[in-house]
Order: sequence, then C-alpha cells, then structure tokens
Amino acid sequence: MKLLLTIIGMLLILFIITFSLANFDPVHLKYYDFFDFQIPAYLLIFIAFGAGAIFVGFLDIVERTRLSRQVKKLKKSLKAYEKNVKKEEESEEIPAEEQKTEESLEEQKEKTEEIP
Repeated sequence: MKLLLTIIGMLLILFIITFSLANFDPVHLKYYDFFDFQIPAYLLIFIAFGAGAIFVGFLDIVERTRLSRQVKKLKKSLKAYEKNVKKEEESEEIPAEEQKTEESLEEQKEKTEEIP
C-alpha cells in the first residue's frame, strides 16, 4: 500500500512540474484600479486550486461539527430510551414477584389448615 501511495505521489509531483513548465506564460490580471499585475498561468491555477481546497476543508469542518452534535443528541436520546426500557422491565418483574409471594402465602395457608 505504501508503494502504491509513493508511486501515485511521484506521478502527481511529475504532473505538477510538467504542468508548470508548459504553462509558464504570464497572465495579465486587472480589477479596475485595485490591482493590475502579471502572474504565470500555472501559479494562478495553483492559487485557485488551493483556495478551493481550503474552502472545502472549511465546509468539512462545519459538517463534522454538525454531525458530532447530532451524534451526541442521539446518544442522549438512546440513554433515555434504554432507561425507560429498564424501568418497564423492572415494573414487569414486580408483578411476577408479587405472584410468587401470593403463591407462598397460599401455600402457608394450606399448611396451617392441614396442621389442626
């Protein structure tokens, strides 16, 4: 896997170098009177690519934050749900225990009736 990543990285670097050498022609940038300069075409493209990568990274951070909040909210609701289920199970167990005590009381009555 490391070998594959190394080969892909070397090919990417080779592409960047050849792209830069092939697009060295200057591009004239002018925006009214705010700026007016020339920059190589490859540098302009790399700057635009970098700005896009930073923007996408920012959007990713925002999305991860939103998802982590949603996960926390879902975990909290899951705990509340599990707590409710546990209470329901306990309430179902209590009648079963009451039945046992009633049965034992009946058995004791039968025993006391048999003694005289």
